[in-house]
Formats: sequence, C-alpha cells, structure tokens
Amino acid sequence: MRKIVALIGWIICCTATEKLHAQSFFTGTEYGFGIGGAQYFGDLNDNYGLKYIRQAGSVFTRIHVNPFIAVRFSANYAHIGYDDKLSSNYYNKKRNLNFQSDIVEASVQAEFNFFRFTTGEDKARFTPYLTGGIGGFYFNPYTKYNGVRYNLKDMGTEGQFVGYADRIYSNFNICFPLGVGVKYWLRPGVNLGFEISHRLTLSDYIDDVSTTYVDRTLFDPNPSNPSPAYILQDRSLEKSGEPLGRPGKQRGNSATKDQYMTFMFNISFQFKTYRCPSWLKGGYFMY
Repeated sequence: MRKIVALIGWIICCTATEKLHAQSFFTGTEYGFGIGGAQYFGDLNDNYGLKYIRQAGSVFTRIHVNPFIAVRFSANYAHIGYDDKLSSNYYNKKRNLNFQSDIVEASVQAEFNFFRFTTGEDKARFTPYLTGGIGGFYFNPYTKYNGVRYNLKDMGTEGQFVGYADRIYSNFNICFPLGVGVKYWLRPGVNLGFEISHRLTLSDYIDDVSTTYVDRTLFDPNPSNPSPAYILQDRSLEKSGEPLGRPGKQRGNSATKDQYMTFMFNISFQFKTYRCPSWLKGGYFMY
C-alpha cells in the first residue's frame, strides 16, 4: 500500500511540475566565467586612484542553497601594478618606484540576493546581491630596468637579505573578498551578471614596498658598478643625482595592508534536469 501511495504522489508531483515548467527544470548549480578589469591600492597608489586598470578573469561554480542564498567557488586571475609617475604627490613622483604582478586566486564566497532569483521563473528574473568570503592568492611583484625584468622579491629591496630578515615575505597570502553585484537571467538556464569585488589582504608587500630604506652600500659596496638590487631599492637616482633614500627614511606605509579590486561581467549556465524539484516537497530549489 505504501508503494502505491508513493507512486501516486510521485506521479502527481511530476504532473504538476510539467505544467509549471514545461516538463523540464534547471539544476541548482551554475558554471560560468567572467572577464573585466583589476586595480591595486597600496603604498604606490595611496589615494585609491584608478589610473592603472588591467585585465582580470574568472571561472566559477555557483551552488544555490535557495533562491536567496548561494555559495560560489572561484578561480580568479588579475594583472595589477602601479607607477609613482602616475601620482600627484611630489614625494611619490621623486621616489620613482613601480611594479607589476600577476595575481592567481582561489576563493569561496557566500552570496545574498535582495530578491528571489530563479532562472526560468519570470517573477524572479533580476536581483542585486551582496557577497563576501575568503581566499588565498599568489603574487610575485616585478619591474623592468633597461628592458630587463627583475622579480623584486629576489632583490630584497628593503634589506631582507642584508640584515633585515624580519622583512622577508611570502608569495602566498590570504584575501577577504567583499562585493556587490547584479544578476539577470537572459533566458532559462543562461544568467548574466556584473560584480565589483574588493579584496582586503594580510600582505603589505604586493607592491614590494612597506617599510624604510636601508643603507644602499649594504647591497653593493662598489657603486661604480652597481648591482640591480642597489639600483631598484632607490630609483630616485634616475630622476636626479640626489638620492631620496636614506637609512631609516620611510619608503612605504607599513600601517596599512595592500588591497586590490576586480570588476567583472560574467555569464553562467544551468543545465536541465527532469528530476522532480525538491521545492515542491517543502524545499526551495531544484537539484
């Protein structure tokens, strides 16, 4: 008898959902990618300027807990950098430092929709949302001098290898993405979005600048034929014959950590399923 009742219930459920969704549904998992731009903020860009926006991209999986909450797993890329030449600050211009870096990041984020969002449901077609989470990222700041690329971490520009071992830093660090965005399903199973996400980090060396200058002769006692490290730790010499750096003079601002932001358009896809949706049985979504 129980089997007969269960069979009748299953037939009723699927018959009802055929009428609602034309015999097919969409899974609660999305697969997508995004493209856009990235901007760094830190010791070289201390006024939060937007003068060095470079490319960024992402691939992600979004899992819907219900029509208002989702969890997203992302692999992200961003190219960032800055140059003191872009600053309006006289000291920064004279300091004359610059860097670039490729950021590779993996993160997990929660999304909180303001409105109900369900692909294929006309009354749940659009929503703004908030997002936040945690991630890990890899960076490796570099610069070019006379056409040659130098990885700045290997140079130890703040004295890491000449007596200031407490300034040694890792190429890996933690970030905390916080952002806002909008979602819109273009057609059932195809969703579009735009998101601005700011990353707070635990590193002050994304730009290879943080604390003070050290005695340049520690890098090279023979300045008549200076080493790359000797030159790159104080590039004010390229602007004038009078060096800016003196031992103990501030080179960066160690009181704040570096940050970066991405803003991306994304497209994602949900695939059809013929399973009876769980929200008809007291749940919210279809799996």
